[in-house]
Amino acid sequence: MLEVNKYSMQGEETGKIALPASLFAAEAKNPSALLYEVINMYLRNQRQGNANVQTRSEAQGSGKKLFRQKGTGNARPGNLRTPVRVGGGRAFGPKTKDWYRPIPKKKKRLALKLALTERAKANQVIVVESLDFEKPNTKIAKELLQKITPARSKKLILIDNSDSKVIKSFSNLPYVNMDRADATFAYEVLKCNCLVITEKALKKMEEVFTK
Repeated sequence: MLEVNKYSMQGEETGKIALPASLFAAEAKNPSALLYEVINMYLRNQRQGNANVQTRSEAQGSGKKLFRQKGTGNARPGNLRTPVRVGGGRAFGPKTKDWYRPIPKKKKRLALKLALTERAKANQVIVVESLDFEKPNTKIAKELLQKITPARSKKLILIDNSDSKVIKSFSNLPYVNMDRADATFAYEVLKCNCLVITEKALKKMEEVFTK
């Protein structure tokens, strides 16, 4: 079982804490392939697919023939909305598409555990006893991170609930992202190189992701 340093909110080391093996000692037959698949599906699902053009039936304009069919020497006219005329509809253009594909729950959870395991093996997991702010205070938040994390590292802070005082304290700091412990996912864990978790958040993750 892996042990990591535990810090107080003042940035003082208070001892060691054991990380639950169910989350931070995950194994898979081919972990790289699984992480690639899950993260690739996640990024694909971020596509909006909102490119859209008007077809002939959607373009504005009269449906009346511009001039008579025969006797003018010109091609048959059609109306203003044909794709061959300026301002007409687009033939075979892109339409709104839903790119979303569901990610299997078992794969998603295993990928998260593998990502957490990678961070633990690289000694990039830090546990803080608590983050209790009387009011939003960016100065205290910055001083804490300067004491317990490497400078200019990409940090992910996991908390047990949506505490607005904590969120506002860290939201203006560079290289810092935040999320609830029960909503984290593999991609954001792998994007950071310093994972900061509160004790309550660690218990919440064990409760949610080891069912």
